[in-house]
Amino acid sequence: MDLQLSNKTALVTGSTGGIGLAIARTLAEEGAAVIVSGRSAESVERTVQEIGAARGIVADPATAEGAAALTSAVPSVDILVNNLGIYEVKPFAEITDADWLRFFDVNVLSGIRLARHYFPAMLERNWGRIIFVSSESALQVPPDMIHYGMTKTAQLSVARGLAELTKGTAVTVNSVLPGPTRSAGIGDFLRSVFPGNPGSEAELEKEFFRQYRSSSLLQRMIDPKEIAALVAYVASPLGAATNGAALRVEGGLLMSAT
Repeated sequence: MDLQLSNKTALVTGSTGGIGLAIARTLAEEGAAVIVSGRSAESVERTVQEIGAARGIVADPATAEGAAALTSAVPSVDILVNNLGIYEVKPFAEITDADWLRFFDVNVLSGIRLARHYFPAMLERNWGRIIFVSSESALQVPPDMIHYGMTKTAQLSVARGLAELTKGTAVTVNSVLPGPTRSAGIGDFLRSVFPGNPGSEAELEKEFFRQYRSSSLLQRMIDPKEIAALVAYVASPLGAATNGAALRVEGGLLMSAT
């Protein structure tokens, strides 16, 4: 299927690894001119070469200065994928004010800053896509990651609010909600969930789904490529009828398209 992305420019934040890298790679393979964004010059350049991206920008939109540098270097895009995010396991009583603010800056404000810049021009051109990579934790908040869940719920609110401003246009704003995903840091995450458990990563993954995700239909970690495929479709002209939606990678639609 041709996703008709060959004349589109796409900015993917946090795109030097994990889900962001898979999204950037898939969009590039579909012909989009992809702009890679990350905080390390080395990782950005490596990713640009690896996936054949059009450009790489070293900037951190989790700060106002970093977002300004990014939008200055890339004044206009057709597709914005707000993927940048962090997570950790931490007991609620130990989550400090600084932790709450750091998670909000990285996971929420980074996307808000970029959307605030790119969204008006999309409306003016009458075409554009903004996609927030949220999480199933937005609605099924994990008790050991409440600060993370809070930021993912906030992303849904921002995305839905922006979608309401697109009525009658060819601009769409959606959220994609992956479940637990296999990435470079998943082994460390599983060991933080089961400290002292000497099992292999595969054994810990099985135990994680037994204890914490018994309702999962997949009963396994999602491959980042599976998330990227959904994002690419939503970002394409073929996804024009999907707007204001929260799309779960596993388990179906949580909020209907309008």
